[in-house]
Formats: sequence, structure tokens, C-alpha cells
Amino acid sequence: MVAERSATNYRYYDPFMIERLQFIEQRKQQGLSLVEIQHELNITPYEEIDVQMLRLKMQDLEHDVASLLEQMNQQDDKKIETIKKNVSPESIALMQSLLLLIHN
Repeated sequence: MVAERSATNYRYYDPFMIERLQFIEQRKQQGLSLVEIQHELNITPYEEIDVQMLRLKMQDLEHDVASLLEQMNQQDDKKIETIKKNVSPESIALMQSLLLLIHN
């Protein structure tokens, strides 16, 4: 990773680089070897992503989220609270992120 440098030789990292460094550090603390971490970081380059397939998957997700919201609106408050208790915070964050992507 190459970082930009200031006139006083401080390194500047963009947010993506910081997240990547944090990911590497977390994996090291979990006991993974550098080779294992490197394997986890081998993701498909952006240029190779099938944009049409990604759009279709997003449409499927949009349909699923709309269906889930419709079902939630048909439930009483007690059932809604039960559903909320069974959904992890990570799942809620993912759903919120997907809704933002879908509506932008």
C-alpha cells in the first residue's frame, strides 16, 4: 500500500486504505497468518464485476426487502417486537445499507 505524503513526510491514507489496514490487523489478532489474510483479501477486481448480474441481484434484494416490509406492516406490535429480537444488529445494518443503495 502506497500512501501519499505531506510536505513534512506524514503519511495520508484514504478511508478504504484505513479499513483495509484495520481488517488486516484484526485478522492478525485472530491468529491468521499473512498468507491466510492475503487469501481473504483476494477479491474480484471492480473491472471484472458483471454489472448486469449485480443489477439483477439488487432487484431481487429490493423485491425481498419490499416483501418483508409489507409482511411487517401486516403484523401486530407484539409480533413485530418478536421479529426485531430475532434479527441481529448486523442484519439490520445490512438491510439499511441495501435500502440506501436501492433508493440511490
